[in-house]
Amino acid sequence: MALLAGCGGKEKKPEKPVPEAGFIVVKASRVALPVELAGRTAAYETSEVRPQVSGLIQRRHFTEGSMVRAGQTLYTIDPSLYRAAAAQAKANLSSAQAAQVAAAARADRYAPLARIEAVSKQDLSDARATSGQASAQVAQTRAALETANINLRFTRVPAPISGRIGRSLFTVGALVTSGQTDPLTTIQRLDPMFVDIQQSSADLLALRRALSRNGIVPSSAAVRLKLEDGSDYAYAGRVQFAEPVVDQTTGSVTLRATFPNPVGLLLPGMYVRARFSQATDTDAILVPQAGVSRDPQGNATVLLVGPQGKAVSRPIKTSRTVGDAWLVTGGLKPAEKVIVEGLGKIKAGQPIRAVPAGSRPRPAPPASKGDASGQNGR
Repeated sequence: MALLAGCGGKEKKPEKPVPEAGFIVVKASRVALPVELAGRTAAYETSEVRPQVSGLIQRRHFTEGSMVRAGQTLYTIDPSLYRAAAAQAKANLSSAQAAQVAAAARADRYAPLARIEAVSKQDLSDARATSGQASAQVAQTRAALETANINLRFTRVPAPISGRIGRSLFTVGALVTSGQTDPLTTIQRLDPMFVDIQQSSADLLALRRALSRNGIVPSSAAVRLKLEDGSDYAYAGRVQFAEPVVDQTTGSVTLRATFPNPVGLLLPGMYVRARFSQATDTDAILVPQAGVSRDPQGNATVLLVGPQGKAVSRPIKTSRTVGDAWLVTGGLKPAEKVIVEGLGKIKAGQPIRAVPAGSRPRPAPPASKGDASGQNGR
């Protein structure tokens, strides 16, 4: 009886539960490889307005900061002297034309007289030469008249391009000269806008080497901007070209992208961050960051669902993050199962119950009848 009572009082050691391991199946996919680079905005077109004739500014025809159209008159320079010069050139042309008519008539009259030797051949030659000189004089005075009219037209300073005009650096009554270094004002076309992006020459070399390998192809993805206040710009742009030279002071290459700017949010000189893809990996393997751990040396490792339902540790090579995942460049093959859930309860070599990641956890198994009878016996 005592022996039976002693046997009934022994407790059964509970078996350690097998932990659940949520896994994903590794597969190769097409993944764009984004980069984020610093850039500066620049106007699509910029024109510094300068006078082409000298004189006093008589009138200003625009409002500072407004939009102007190409060909619109911006300033009027006093045209008095140029109007007089045009009138003089016109009179000189009339005089030259009259002299040319007289010289031509004289040469025509001398021609039959020279045939009957009523006048000498020398007189005929002189008359014809005088007629030719008169014709040349007409051409010269006509060119002078055209020049005078052009200068008169230049007294009205037009807008070379359409865009937003800046402040006027010269007021009414100021003396301006042709060929002066200071512009009267500046016009900038702000829609679309350029963004000049700086990329190091080392990164560019790495990109070109990557494009020479199998599986990496060039991308033509849109460029997205992050503004100075951290907000995202609503419109996407496109990279137009890369300069073929490296800046010796910064060791970088300038990439130029074009962005629509319909509401004028972008202004020249703004600092932005440009995010875009230069290459696409057609055989990329991505593993969620939660499934990758680091050993004391900093090497990346993952736990796989191994044979006999045990967890297996394996080192991998990673190059960069893409969103919330690591891009794996070595150590994994498609169709392998990487554990991404329940890692805190799993060690390498431990038996596991593998389930697809995101599955509902199974309820704990109910206590057996033997356990209940043992408790009653106690």
